[in-house]
Amino acid sequence: MTVELPRAPLPPFTRETALLKVRAAEDAWNSRDPERVALAYTVDSEWRNRDRMLSGRAEIIDLLTAKWAREEEYRLVKDLWAFTDNRIAVRFQYECRTEGQWYRCYGNEQWEFAENGLMRRREASVNDLPIAASERRFLWIAPAPRPLEHPGLVGVD
Repeated sequence: MTVELPRAPLPPFTRETALLKVRAAEDAWNSRDPERVALAYTVDSEWRNRDRMLSGRAEIIDLLTAKWAREEEYRLVKDLWAFTDNRIAVRFQYECRTEGQWYRCYGNEQWEFAENGLMRRREASVNDLPIAASERRFLWIAPAPRPLEHPGLVGVD
């Protein structure tokens, strides 16, 4: 039996705790460490990621390992869109380079949390836009969290 340790902040969310949850997720994903990211999800977490349906941490780790092997120089920004007691919606953008081509990927996620603060459901829709290297916005040294002085997505298309 796998023990799932609580992951603060816990639901029900306030605006402040939802913002903390979003930033913690962004920082984890920017680490590009699949095992670290997977610890934020329940062992039986259900995902829809683009056109793939996943179930459980092992599948999450496999997907993220393949993703970050393919998507070089990955940098992500997430912004809180809305929240309720145990759900959070975010919009995000990330940039990466695949086979020499830069992309900006736009997306939305809906998250549902268990009482222990782990995410039990994640649904993500993502669109990829090829960009020139000169159009990049996310220029901090990766893998690392987004610097505090780097703006989020407010006012960005």
